Amino acid sequence: MAKKRSTDSSRPDNSIIVTTYEEFEAIVEAFSAGHINLLLIIGSHGLGKSRTIRDTLGEDCGWIQGNASAFGIYLKLWEFRDRQIVINDVDRLHSERNIRLLKAVCDTEPTKTLAWPTTARELVRRGIPDEFSTTSRVAIISNDWRTLNQNVAAVEDRGIKVVFAPTAAEVHRKTGEWFTDKEVYDWVGDRLHLVATPSMRTYVTASQLKHSGLDWKKMVPLAPENTRKRIVAELLADPTFETQEARAKEFTTRGGGCRATFFNHARKLRRTLKRVS
Repeated sequence: MAKKRSTDSSRPDNSIIVTTYEEFEAIVEAFSAGHINLLLIIGSHGLGKSRTIRDTLGEDCGWIQGNASAFGIYLKLWEFRDRQIVINDVDRLHSERNIRLLKAVCDTEPTKTLAWPTTARELVRRGIPDEFSTTSRVAIISNDWRTLNQNVAAVEDRGIKVVFAPTAAEVHRKTGEWFTDKEVYDWVGDRLHLVATPSMRTYVTASQLKHSGLDWKKMVPLAPENTRKRIVAELLADPTFETQEARAKEFTTRGGGCRATFFNHARKLRRTLKRVS
């Protein structure tokens, strides 16, 4: 584990670079024990970041995630006041209003004051004040954090910044603690040198395709030049996405390319699936 000044715009300056799950879990434990006011975690998808935090903090913490507006985040901060809060890959997290809320709730003082700047009928209806105090400590999980301006930098400065970047071998070892499909596990293990972006989802996707009776070894290519195909294969096999548009959005988020690229690869993949079946 090493602290250094990062030259990557998605990694805040003076981030702690963590490459093992043992180190990562130790830092999360420190947050859980109350030693860290703000924990900012940046890392690729599929590394088990959220699972580690959920397992460590338990059910008593409050989760804010998905397509939450600034007003929605304010409501959640009230609901979870004085509890540990996890903000997990919230869309538009870097918007001006969201950053203002984060600056307030991530203040280094033990008790922080949060306020909603305008009168909101919904606050009155719910019986929620337009200003309140809280002792919440915050963990932020992000696949792609950007230091866009001084306000974002001010949030970063309030806490510990961790870039979680385990190797393919480390992800493989950790996955082996819970993944039960030995054939898939061994197959991926023999090809770790081809893995461009380590992800536990690769194992799950391969197992889903295998149990569907498909030629899964061709459907989940690991070579770097096939990264886009791999992402599309993962998304098509993931039942948690209700629409193709949702998959296309996630494809873009993961760095696969634009919406049109997703649908182009998806069409090719479906034709392949049809031939195989």
